[in-house]
Amino acid sequence: MPFHPEQEHVNRPVGEDVKDADDTVEPLALLVHPQQPLSYLERLIQAEIPPVHYKGREKLPDIVFRAEADQEEQHGKKDDNKNGANVASYSGLGHEGPSRKEANWVRWSGSTEVGDFIRDAARGREFAIDIEGYSKELRVAVPSFRDRTYYMRMRLRRMSRDIDTMAKVKNECDALAHQGAHRLAQGGFAALAGWWGVVYYVTFHTQWGWDLVEPVTYLAGLSTIMGGYLWFLYISKDLSYKAAMKVTVSKRQTALYQERGFNQQKWEQLVHEANTLRNEIKVVASEYDVDWDENKDLGGEEVKKVLEEEEKGRDGTKAAKKNDDEPPREAKKKQ
Repeated sequence: MPFHPEQEHVNRPVGEDVKDADDTVEPLALLVHPQQPLSYLERLIQAEIPPVHYKGREKLPDIVFRAEADQEEQHGKKDDNKNGANVASYSGLGHEGPSRKEANWVRWSGSTEVGDFIRDAARGREFAIDIEGYSKELRVAVPSFRDRTYYMRMRLRRMSRDIDTMAKVKNECDALAHQGAHRLAQGGFAALAGWWGVVYYVTFHTQWGWDLVEPVTYLAGLSTIMGGYLWFLYISKDLSYKAAMKVTVSKRQTALYQERGFNQQKWEQLVHEANTLRNEIKVVASEYDVDWDENKDLGGEEVKKVLEEEEKGRDGTKAAKKNDDEPPREAKKKQ
């Protein structure tokens, strides 16, 4: 603020008795939420500046916020050749945008939210603050989309590199786990085929025949059914091939993760924080009405795909549980 701490009134200069009157005043930081109105920001500024001397008494100076407006918006022109409507475009460049020789200024109401004001002001390079009793207006450079999201994007880039490294290890472990589960299923079929061959050989090519094989096969089959039933009761899962494969793959994944040094908890936390940052940046992009190229900050389409899959709950989490709980489509139609 261009006011000295010992200055009594806005419209009166600092007295000559003040020794450090020409010293540079330290900057003032104000934290404002985008959904708060400009009147709240006005009260914060009024609390930090001296009052104005008006008609023999002191009063809080009135503060006016102005933002640059388009020429077409100022004069009410419409572009009939293109869309037939006067729609202002947002670039999100802020102070990085091109300078204008002539700028039209529009006064904004105090009930306007700070976020809406900044978004509209981002079409120009700066906005102005007029303080009653002060002859000069304060010009404030409008933060661009890149300015507001700089640290978030830098943090997202660091996370993306870690996610890319961990995703390669995770994908390798998942592929090996699924291959091991399929080999186990194939081994089960080979065991059944071998059992069939033993029964056939003993029945038709030995002296014991069917009289011995019949009770053995009956007891073996019944024992297998009872053992499988008890197993599925123990794991409390559906009695299905899908449930058995899921348990097998999950155990194999856990073993491979420990063997390869993959921290599952760190992975989930890292992905969650990265998706949270993505959503926050998208919110800021929507405030500026700009398109954010997240592939550039994520380092490629592969990391984006991994984050989207984890956010949707794939890899045996939310989506899998939801699909398991849903009844078949045919059953829905019959009902």
